Amino acid sequence: MPNATRNTTWARGQYSDQMLRLLRQFGPLTRSELGELSGLSRTTLYEVVSRLVDSGQVIAAVPDSTPRRRGRPAEKLVLNPEAGRVLGIDFGRRTVRVVAVVGDREDLRRDHLERRDLAHHSLGHDAISTACEAHSPTAPWPYRIAIARRLAGTLTGGRLRLDALNGVGVAVTGPATDSPAALDQRAMAVMMGRSFGTRVRFDHAARLAALAETVWGAAQGQRDVLYLELSDPVGGALVSGGVLHRGAHGRSGEFGHITAEPGGAQCPCGGQGCLQTVASTTAMLNAYRPGADLTDLVAALGSGDPAAHAVLRRAGTHVGRVLAGLVNALEPGMVVVGGELVSAGPTLMESVRRELLANVVRCGSRPSLLVRPAELGDHAAALGAASLLRQPGRAPSHSVGKGLGAAVRMSGGLRAN
Repeated sequence: MPNATRNTTWARGQYSDQMLRLLRQFGPLTRSELGELSGLSRTTLYEVVSRLVDSGQVIAAVPDSTPRRRGRPAEKLVLNPEAGRVLGIDFGRRTVRVVAVVGDREDLRRDHLERRDLAHHSLGHDAISTACEAHSPTAPWPYRIAIARRLAGTLTGGRLRLDALNGVGVAVTGPATDSPAALDQRAMAVMMGRSFGTRVRFDHAARLAALAETVWGAAQGQRDVLYLELSDPVGGALVSGGVLHRGAHGRSGEFGHITAEPGGAQCPCGGQGCLQTVASTTAMLNAYRPGADLTDLVAALGSGDPAAHAVLRRAGTHVGRVLAGLVNALEPGMVVVGGELVSAGPTLMESVRRELLANVVRCGSRPSLLVRPAELGDHAAALGAASLLRQPGRAPSHSVGKGLGAAVRMSGGLRAN
């Protein structure tokens, strides 16, 4: 696609988002009122509004209460309550999770979101609902996408309107751009575009979990957040000024490959002593007892097993030191730590917090650094994927295009976390 055409398409999307935000904020407005509030030219305004009306996202009608006057009554533009739905999809190794969000994120408040049961939540015309379904780790991608489509239908009571979707955000586990995995994502985008009939945007699952925590979770309202996920693999993200930092080539957040233990165990990346080798879920399980699973370790922690707590304290110490270096370099307002074992008890977070705060440089009257555990659990990446479509900038994005046959042929190489 030529650059001029791509830039025009991107600008139209930005203008459309602006119109939708104004209608959410002020309620029904005439085209003239939208023009005054947006500052757009008459030609651009009418083109953008026409697209929104044609797509079903906005309804144009004359209110019943409009006084009778000579001439044609002024139409009011109003959000279609059945439209504007954004889907977030997290394709896990064994599970597909789908989140549907209706409404602008500024309208959603932390105290209204039930942490323990994210199955469905309503707030006026806004809603957050989730669904998930397990599958075999060898399930083919067309099957996984079909699961996502079916789950999306259940979240809308079987009335999923494809023409009313604002888009679909997808959580992936590898680099979102310029890599062999990016080819797989483009193939997936073609298949998903055919299935959902809308734009598809991808990003790293850990980055999307970080974004979700700033919108709905532990870091709600914070604009500069450092997020670390202790899982398999260890990853993370930086939210700067309320926007995800992706790096020059979309590979930011590889915190798992910062050296934590010089001369330590070999890492799959080729390095030695990476944080991945001491603080990933697998590393902590192996350090506790070879062959142990997550249930075993959590049970041991609950029973007060000294060996289990020692494993988490050691991992937390390494994590705290790595985070301190990042905090000294980046100066976030808050650090959020997620992962399967963070919620298993206070041992891990206490160790992380103690080591982190002991090694952070204190400058003048700077407020104390906030350190919190993540709150959104397994749904974080899908929630972040739903939020992705409201992020400024040009995140990796793909629309419906040609080459479905090639996409299906490539689907054997698609990877899931």
